[in-house]
Amino acid sequence: MKRYLFSVALLATLNSYAQQQFSPINPNTSAEARQLLSYIYGIKGKQIISGQHSYPYKPDRHIDSVKAITGKEPALWGNDFIWSGTQDKGQDIVNEAIKKYKAGNIICLMWHQGRPIDNPPYGWKESVQAKLTDAQWNELVTPNTELNKRWLKQIDQVALWLKQLQDAKVPVLWRPYHEMNGVWFWWGNKPGKNGVAKLWQMMYDRYTNYHKLNNLIWVWGANGPRDLPEDEAFAYKDFYPGAKYVDILGTDIYNADYEQKDYNELLALAKGKPIALTEVGELPKPVILKYQPEWVWFMVWGDWLWTHNDRSLVKDIYSRPETINLGDKK
Repeated sequence: MKRYLFSVALLATLNSYAQQQFSPINPNTSAEARQLLSYIYGIKGKQIISGQHSYPYKPDRHIDSVKAITGKEPALWGNDFIWSGTQDKGQDIVNEAIKKYKAGNIICLMWHQGRPIDNPPYGWKESVQAKLTDAQWNELVTPNTELNKRWLKQIDQVALWLKQLQDAKVPVLWRPYHEMNGVWFWWGNKPGKNGVAKLWQMMYDRYTNYHKLNNLIWVWGANGPRDLPEDEAFAYKDFYPGAKYVDILGTDIYNADYEQKDYNELLALAKGKPIALTEVGELPKPVILKYQPEWVWFMVWGDWLWTHNDRSLVKDIYSRPETINLGDKK
């Protein structure tokens, strides 16, 4: 009898944990976004969604290439709200995302944001890949400072585009401040509770509680850790904003560095949440996916489809029975 009661209690605990994991972090998440997240949980450990990043000025260029190589199309379409301030592609991206969603694609959007201390146009090396001093960073994450207000103005502009997608009932895998454990973006290499984790939490609060953006699934996409001694700070946990602020965890992997220990580290940090290959250069070989079955999608980055992937590998991955492509039964 005691064994029976213990089993029921354990089952109740496990069921409660599972329900907690399936729930989006935003309790007001839209029906469409909730359905997408539930679907992603449903394929976890069994299937993987194919994805391709496209550049803002040529939204179909790489999709057409995938189709030419494989005869199939990726199910996930990625793009970037990179904002120069002069040649603004935000509205074009919104229009294309709505079009792609109606065609059956899953939409994943990111943002190479310019430094808040700069005025547009935001240069790549001069702004996106430049630095903030510690004093500037502290001002940025302090409410009501001038730098914080400049940052709010930037993110509020992107919120207007995301709001259009919400009005069109398009759920978005939203992936801001990616590769934050790297050293090449202004938001990068800021570990600890007052680092990029705090900036992430501030954006989440602004978008969720102020703008009421309920169509977003929040995707935290780090960079794959490195093995060099000077890169110890690349550890995932030092930049993670916490389970209350993240729906899906991911990593960006280039040059086929699919190390099992890194996969295990991300799985441990996720604690049951889905994990994704949020950017890849060279696709993972089938044998890698055999030993790393929990990835729920991959997204090849732009031209890397051509420059770093044998056509045979692209065909192999897209042809796997476990791969979900556009038009496959969901």
